[in-house]
Amino acid sequence: MRTVVSLTLAACTAVLLISPTPAQTAAPPTASPAQPSAGGTPDAIPFDIPYGQSIGLDLAKQVTAAAEAEAKKRNWKMNISVVDTNGELVQFERMEGAQIASGSISVGKARTAARFRRESRAFYNAYETGHGYVATLDPTLVASPGGFPLVQGGKLIGAVGCSGGTGDQDAATCKVGAEVVK
Repeated sequence: MRTVVSLTLAACTAVLLISPTPAQTAAPPTASPAQPSAGGTPDAIPFDIPYGQSIGLDLAKQVTAAAEAEAKKRNWKMNISVVDTNGELVQFERMEGAQIASGSISVGKARTAARFRRESRAFYNAYETGHGYVATLDPTLVASPGGFPLVQGGKLIGAVGCSGGTGDQDAATCKVGAEVVK
């Protein structure tokens, strides 16, 4: 037994003497961490659309009707939402046969466009290019095409959101609705 312990101890000692110690290993040169591109510093704040008086029900119905007409023309089944400047629902329509899950998505797209004063596609594009920080901005943010701000007289009055098709189908439908407001 004593021989086994002595041989094991000798083997461990040999391994320790042969293997390099951390003090003997040269540390690799530390490179300064690369700074991610912030896209430059613009002179003006992007998407700085001033807020106006929130959209009323009559105009919201016109926006919804235009979006619905476009969807019908293309045989797309959509959920269409119009929100005020705070992102609160003013008008909602689910077309016959539209995907039920897309109802809340259309509201989320409209809310995102209103609260951030830009198309919801901007956040989709940020995710697609590897900018995961978008997920930290707002837990209700919907980063998918199909949410458009409604700007009248240079002021934000609300937003429209569409969902039920692909992102591009949703955006095409909503764009027609947004064009009602100018």
